[in-house]
Amino acid sequence: MKHLITLRVNRQTYELALAANKTLLEVLREDLELSGTKHGCELGECGACTVLIDGNPFLSCLTLPIELQGKEITTVEGVAADAEPHALQTAFAELGASQCGYCTPGMMLAAKALLERNPRPNREEIKDALAGNICRCTGYLKIIEAVELAARRISEPPA
Repeated sequence: MKHLITLRVNRQTYELALAANKTLLEVLREDLELSGTKHGCELGECGACTVLIDGNPFLSCLTLPIELQGKEITTVEGVAADAEPHALQTAFAELGASQCGYCTPGMMLAAKALLERNPRPNREEIKDALAGNICRCTGYLKIIEAVELAARRISEPPA
């Protein structure tokens, strides 16, 4: 049996008929063709599927869309504003914080949530915010440095 639900994803509204047990990860990738959210462990352990729901990080592999009506969902595709890359996107690219790139969307969204509630985090706060996201390539240093660079750019006025 399918349920008609309305989801707001990346500032757009979608009406979908979905099975009650279909996860948000499946809806994003299969129904909305937003492939930036990665399909990782399906157990909530890797963070590759992290999205923001009302600005807070959630694991889309463990989240049912039927619970999200009236909430704003942001995927990595929705991070840029008006075709301008977010400071995190620029910093990740400049510092080579993405190796294979598989963890990057989840890392970026976890970092974005942190910077929205704390625009000047210290290194320990960054590590804590990213703790639920596993990267098998980088050793995390470049990712942390990219978040630090983005934080400086966000909190400092333009010259």
